[in-house]
Amino acid sequence: MNMYAPRRYLPSTALLTAFEAAARRGSITLAARELSLTQSAVSRQIKLLEQQLGVTLFARERQTIQLTAAGDAYAQEIREALRKISTASFNLRTNPRGGTLNLATLPTFGTRWLAPRLAKFLKQNPGVTINLATRLTYFDLRTETLDAAIHFGLRDWPGVEMALLRSELIVPACSPELKRQYGFRMAGDLMKASLLSISTRPQAWDRWFSTQNIESEVGHVMYFDQFATVAQAAMVGVGVALLPTFLIEDELASGKLVRAVDLAIESAERYYLVWPPERSNHPPLVAFRDWLLAETAADR
Repeated sequence: MNMYAPRRYLPSTALLTAFEAAARRGSITLAARELSLTQSAVSRQIKLLEQQLGVTLFARERQTIQLTAAGDAYAQEIREALRKISTASFNLRTNPRGGTLNLATLPTFGTRWLAPRLAKFLKQNPGVTINLATRLTYFDLRTETLDAAIHFGLRDWPGVEMALLRSELIVPACSPELKRQYGFRMAGDLMKASLLSISTRPQAWDRWFSTQNIESEVGHVMYFDQFATVAQAAMVGVGVALLPTFLIEDELASGKLVRAVDLAIESAERYYLVWPPERSNHPPLVAFRDWLLAETAADR
């Protein structure tokens, strides 16, 4: 199926520019003066556009023109489209390596790790704009207006290209008060407290206890949809949370969180940058990918 509109629905910019100018100025004469064309040339272009669309855009009476209801609605959309084309062309001319990157990111990775570093990227790449959206799970990059995504998981995202960014260490963390209350010393001691985890990692505690050679069934686990919420719950003493160390560096440094026991494990999953193959050479993505790989390498 052809995703593009038939050619009869894609008038030339010359026709659209003449129509938009006449609609905005309310006059063929003023539009012609603005475009440095003759009145007859502007009138001819508008008539050609009406013929191509099969819709009357102006009501004509003697020497005046008045937008029809359809013409008025069309003019508003065309004006915005022409503005975008003009802006994109100007940006490309002034900065061929500029442009916009629409990026999906994980909430906590985006706020804790990526956002504080974005100013550095933007300074190094003037003219590039990054729009961020939040996604927690897999989605089809081809059906959304997104160029790339930060993914945490395995190398199992179909139909995309991937670049490995980093691994992570996860550690059981809690408030200092909770650690004093329970006197945690060994891995098994954590069974006494409420256990907290993120809902996208339902087996995290089972795996952590298994790596500590504890095979007994894990008791009640409270699940949250974001790491920020899990971390906040742990800081106020709700329980012990499994958290990536690189995302809670500030809380550990300030003492708001402490390691319940000093037993970190490496997650089986990894962080990746993923993108559809057809966007591989998109200049803002190329610049961001190179920068991101350098930043995560330095941060390991």
